[in-house]
Amino acid sequence: PPPPPYTFFFPPPPPSQVIMTSKTKFDSEGFDLDATATSETSNGGVGVIYEIGGGVSKEPSAESRSFEASEEKKDESPISEAERLKELGNNEFRSGNHLDAYDHYTEAINVCPYGEGFGPTGMELLKMREEFDEQERERLIEVNRKQAELRRTRQSAASRPKRDEFEAEDDDDKNAGPATFSPPRHLYGPKLAVYYANRAATLLHLGRYGEAIDDCDVSLMLNPTYVKALLRRCTAYERTENTEDALKDAKKAVELEPGNSVARKNVTRLQKLEDERLEKLKEETMGKLKDLGNSILGNFGLSLDNFNAVQDPNTGGYSISFNQNPQKK
Repeated sequence: PPPPPYTFFFPPPPPSQVIMTSKTKFDSEGFDLDATATSETSNGGVGVIYEIGGGVSKEPSAESRSFEASEEKKDESPISEAERLKELGNNEFRSGNHLDAYDHYTEAINVCPYGEGFGPTGMELLKMREEFDEQERERLIEVNRKQAELRRTRQSAASRPKRDEFEAEDDDDKNAGPATFSPPRHLYGPKLAVYYANRAATLLHLGRYGEAIDDCDVSLMLNPTYVKALLRRCTAYERTENTEDALKDAKKAVELEPGNSVARKNVTRLQKLEDERLEKLKEETMGKLKDLGNSILGNFGLSLDNFNAVQDPNTGGYSISFNQNPQKK
């Protein structure tokens, strides 16, 4: 055979498979993976991607990309965006940016699904509870009115021929004690409870204690056993000088998590504050009663100093003696 070089002829690929345009990019490694044919083709405008090594593949059509995006969106949870916003809020909170954290937690709350099939909003829960409490107050007023009327009827009656009827009415009233509001469930209640409790934490730092209490209320309606919400509401109550409710929340937190050291310390500290408050209230009440008693006895030339109360250590009862001359012992 004759010596080299030899000449070989390769027929070009059909136009429907490879399309070259002025926008196609090349480099030393071969075809750019992002290079696409943008001109119209015979197969409906589908572009071509030239791959390293000379491979050829079709660019997905706009309809195909739209379908894939919609399928990915279907796979996302309705709460996924809220979770992303919560994490942004957590990052801002850790950085000390409490206003920005508040905004992110609010957005997380707002993007959650509500309504039929999911559940009520936080504002709707607060309104439901307010309406329930108002109805309960009216019901208890009516119960007390009926009980008072029943007592008057018994006192004025010379005999009790309808004793069984009266007792039945009493039983009905006893069974109709104060009721507790039971909020409707939300499909994502536990997660929403976290968003509200986290926002309450930012409100504590911002000094907006009333709003913090409302957020904790909603959080606990969504998840009644959420200890963090109890402790944050406990803090808000204490900062508004409501040690009675603060102590209740601290005790409830210990009941739910006996090993929670923060809750236990709060119980010890708040119990002392509450005892001091009650003792002070007792002294103020006794002082007011003493002033009232002296104002009445003064019409007779007497005062409470004319009376001595001595407690019996055995029975715990008191014996009262009259002293005509209280100045003379």
